[in-house]
Amino acid sequence: MPEFITELLNQNQVFTATTMLHYWDGLVTTVQLVFLSLVIGLVLSVPLAVMRTVHNPFVSGPVWLYTYLFRGTPLLIQLYIIYYGIAQIEGIQDTFWWVIFKDPFYPALLAFVLNTAAYTTEIIRGALEATPYGEVEAAKAYGMSWMKRMQRIILPSAARRALQAYSNEVIFMLHASAIASVVTIVDLTGAARDIYSRFYAPFDAFIAVALIYMALTFTIVFCFRLLEKRMLRHLKPLS
Repeated sequence: MPEFITELLNQNQVFTATTMLHYWDGLVTTVQLVFLSLVIGLVLSVPLAVMRTVHNPFVSGPVWLYTYLFRGTPLLIQLYIIYYGIAQIEGIQDTFWWVIFKDPFYPALLAFVLNTAAYTTEIIRGALEATPYGEVEAAKAYGMSWMKRMQRIILPSAARRALQAYSNEVIFMLHASAIASVVTIVDLTGAARDIYSRFYAPFDAFIAVALIYMALTFTIVFCFRLLEKRMLRHLKPLS
């Protein structure tokens, strides 16, 4: 075999191994970032949504302001403010917080959590307010306390109504995570940029990442469809 063909094959093997490993690392980072953001954001959004439905403005007002600010500004701007702003806080570099926030992963995680929590709060709030009044009255007639009504009647009913809207929020956060690469995080998009700059293969790099995002999106859609069938199976007509 001619020497130049052997060299070309060796270079192709190096390119393939390097890119696959880099894509895998980027995929792991993306999944970690999105998963943690969604879990923490969902945990925060449930009590915030309940507070948002309270008629007392001193309780619902701060939650409204928070959701208004984070839904009214681009996620990229929020990421920049948190990533560059934390370092400007006086004295923070002398505290243990700097050990955490000097890593770009955690400012990005904070930005994503605050953003998705704001959207999820409004999704759950709408589902809570759409609870049929008859269900609440029936729970009161059984002598349930406010906490029991929330736990057994209102929140489970709201979860079923909010499921479809929340699936869109999950997909949105997956796609929005691509901006994490602007603060030097090597996620899927960051891995594509690295491969592009190293091997000068822009179409190969970004098309491959697009296909990975599509595969993740279809997986999310499939999982939510299964969950929706399970949670709404009581609405199916009896055969």
